Amino acid sequence: TLMVDEKGKNMKCLTFFLMLPETVKNRSKKNSKKGNSSTSSSSKLPPVCYEIITLKTKKKKKMAADIFPRKKPANTNTTAVQQYHQQNLNNNNTIPAPNWQGLYPTIRERNAVMFNNDLMADVHFVVGPPGGTQRLPGHKYVLAVGSSVFHAMFYGELAEDKDEIRIPDVEPAAFLAMLKYIYCDEIDLAADTVLATLYAAKKYIVPHLARACVNFLETSLSAKNACVLLSQSCLFEEPDLTQRCWEVIDAQAELALKSEGFCDIDFQTLESILRRETLNAKEIVVFEAALNWAEVECQRQELTATIENKRKVLGKALYLIRIPTMALDDFANGAAQSGILTLNETNDIFLWYTAAKKPELQFVSKPRKGLVPQRCHRFQSCAYRSNQWRYRGRCDSIQFAVDKRVFIAGFGLYGSSCGSAEYSAKIELKRQGVILGQNLSKYFSDGSSNTFPVWFEYPVQIEPDTFYTASVILDGNELSYFGQEGMTEVQCGKVTVQFQCSSDSTNGTGVQGGQIPELIFYA
Repeated sequence: TLMVDEKGKNMKCLTFFLMLPETVKNRSKKNSKKGNSSTSSSSKLPPVCYEIITLKTKKKKKMAADIFPRKKPANTNTTAVQQYHQQNLNNNNTIPAPNWQGLYPTIRERNAVMFNNDLMADVHFVVGPPGGTQRLPGHKYVLAVGSSVFHAMFYGELAEDKDEIRIPDVEPAAFLAMLKYIYCDEIDLAADTVLATLYAAKKYIVPHLARACVNFLETSLSAKNACVLLSQSCLFEEPDLTQRCWEVIDAQAELALKSEGFCDIDFQTLESILRRETLNAKEIVVFEAALNWAEVECQRQELTATIENKRKVLGKALYLIRIPTMALDDFANGAAQSGILTLNETNDIFLWYTAAKKPELQFVSKPRKGLVPQRCHRFQSCAYRSNQWRYRGRCDSIQFAVDKRVFIAGFGLYGSSCGSAEYSAKIELKRQGVILGQNLSKYFSDGSSNTFPVWFEYPVQIEPDTFYTASVILDGNELSYFGQEGMTEVQCGKVTVQFQCSSDSTNGTGVQGGQIPELIFYA
């Protein structure tokens, strides 16, 4: 039909005649009763109602999401939508309303209703190991669109027409997380299931979900879980995650080795850690960590945790521990009395420490290289005056941010400007008021304008693009040097560091001058 709008312009329109369902029903019943009735009898039927709908055609097509922007449903439908969502989560609840589709304006939302829903399901999965299975509904078309593995399973040349598929190697929660992504385009990850979800995403080739899992793991990576994630990243062939794990393990080696997760790694990962040249840890800590792992491994193999069995499960990995590089006190009071070494090995190592002619050892005798700390110096010059810089228990503080993840090992501080002196330093590192690391130590300055390092007990992990507060409270009788011509941004290797003043500073330190001239870090 051709219509004219209010401005007199022609509009092309499409007109549809929709027969109301109730009318069709009445006509159908009456026709079946009368059979081949005459035209006159049929004309006595109630008049058929028609509804005329006129749709304007436009050149540009719009998707449902453009026409119906996402917003809260009207009050009349809110309860129904919430009810369907709850049914959707509870599983196996079909939607009773005949017009549930009308509650959701976009195909994405209507598709999401089918997630974990028996309505129109044409396949079911029995997911999980025996004794912990869960039966989950699926829709072949949706699954095939979301995964090439499902496509091959349901529509490939070797497709099998099964109503029920068993998947014993995937956890139900992880499988549901993958289905939620496929159906709803939503990524819902949790710390306790992300590894299992990554396994499911890899198995069914859902790359974007797998990438999201890796990103989640990288952002939650810490010394506590780095060893376990290292093991898993090698299994899943994720080199970027593997590299991130090594960065954390190298820089925070002692924390990583003392973590509970270290005892859960496999033997191959244990060997790779013990071989690591850049491991930033005392060798006695490495030795004790290996013994802890051996004890747990005995339990896994259902062996009594005797000295003999510990040595048995360690195997050749024992010789990767660089026992001859320990401090003599650590060896004498630790490794030598552990019982894990034979009498000959103990004697030979003692001779290695003391004899001019050293015996040959099966253990690696070359010290680890560890990590070389980097120093970010924020002042262009330093000075001293007769009345500055004085310490009376007040705080010197500065805020900083980095563009890459680093590990702050300590601060470089100025010393006395009046000859040799000793200072007591309480250093602290905070993020949004939360203390991440602190330490109380002493350092001796020789009267020069050099900086003197003060270390945290363990390096502190610093995330990019977030400001942290570095603080120190010094106690000393002598005046010290102080920095001048401070820079707001410093490029240190591949790391860019920004500085700004801190409200915690009560002794005069700021961006332009003061104490804390250096940040010492691993990157």
